[in-house]
Amino acid sequence: MTLSAESQDLIKRRARLLGPNVSTFYDEPLHIVKGQGVWLWDADGRKYLDCYNNVPHVGHCNPRVVEAICRQAATLNTHTRYLHDGILDYAEKLTATMDASLDTAILTCTGSEANDIALRMAEAITGKRGIVATDATYHGNTALVSQLSCSNPPTVGFGLEQYFRFAEAPDSYRNPDPDGTRFAAAVAEQIAAHEEAGTGFAALVICPFFLNEGFPNHPEGWLKPTAEVVRRAGGLLICDEVQSGFGRTGTHMWAHQKMGVVPDVLTLGKPMANGHPVGGVVTRREILKTFRSGYRYFNTFGGNPVSCAAAMAVLEEIEDQKLLAHAEAVGVHARARLNALQEKYDFIGDVRGSGMVFGAEMVLDRASKEPAIAYTDRVINAMRHRGIIHSKLGRHKNTLKIRPPMPFSRENADLLFDTLDEVLAETPVQP
Repeated sequence: MTLSAESQDLIKRRARLLGPNVSTFYDEPLHIVKGQGVWLWDADGRKYLDCYNNVPHVGHCNPRVVEAICRQAATLNTHTRYLHDGILDYAEKLTATMDASLDTAILTCTGSEANDIALRMAEAITGKRGIVATDATYHGNTALVSQLSCSNPPTVGFGLEQYFRFAEAPDSYRNPDPDGTRFAAAVAEQIAAHEEAGTGFAALVICPFFLNEGFPNHPEGWLKPTAEVVRRAGGLLICDEVQSGFGRTGTHMWAHQKMGVVPDVLTLGKPMANGHPVGGVVTRREILKTFRSGYRYFNTFGGNPVSCAAAMAVLEEIEDQKLLAHAEAVGVHARARLNALQEKYDFIGDVRGSGMVFGAEMVLDRASKEPAIAYTDRVINAMRHRGIIHSKLGRHKNTLKIRPPMPFSRENADLLFDTLDEVLAETPVQP
């Protein structure tokens, strides 16, 4: 398949108007013009099963969300310096899904902004600036937050890099840590290094399901030892649930609940309003009060009535359609299909996931566990040409990343894995 003249023109225009190095997916980029539910269509009318996009959390162009946006946009849209019940109703419904201690919120436009606020909250509470994260993650793109992201590190850092240290990301396949004590010790080591350097320790920032790290298989409650280390050191536990939240794991509304901890600060983004730009920070009242006292923060668009209407519609859809239970059931089926493929193909080294996030790590050899990085790319591109969209992640970028919208069904999963079976059978490990 070769790119159409229209797609080639779009690529040239992107380079001219958006600048160089604006990334696209796949060897032959897709020109997507329409979405509905778990499906996307390109400019030529070809239909694709979306097994990747978690932003349209309750499905592309979800009717409830679309109607809520249109209704509110036709009524009022302004900032939060006027009184409006929309943001308050949403904050109440959102925090009701969490531990009672997490009772206040700030709404932003992106997860990056949310994580930026969370880091400043940690400084406000502790009076220190030392931050610990894993060495294979991504948390956003502000000047401050980009320092957390070893998977996409900044080339310059405004001198901020001195405040960040990294613990080795957990890897249940190559370096099992069944009870979480090894990771807790690695975090403790970096906390001690901050203290010895005189920076002091302010917070640990993690995705509680470690999605960018390849979502290793961990039992429920796995993060408890790490949370204890953080609390003993006087720091905050910041859980970035931009990818793992809103029922994605199937077993719980929030991945931190699955991992057995209550964060001091919870950050949200991408799927929060089904594609409408909404992010958020949820925390304890005393933390937010301290932050508000020491930092002036206002976001013109954060928490506007239209965004809140969209976000509220997402929560209502999750609840009404029982999408947590749906995600858990489909996830069990999907992993069973992946396990069957693992028995058939030696280059599938590991299968893992929970709920509506699942995947397989591809290796050249099961004994050595050598990552099959180039092979993973070929599989992903072959699937794209067969009408299935997904991606890759993990330290070695060799783990299939399958993270579809929540309405994704057993029938959708069967189409995905029937196609994957065909592609794996036809794609040699060595080109």
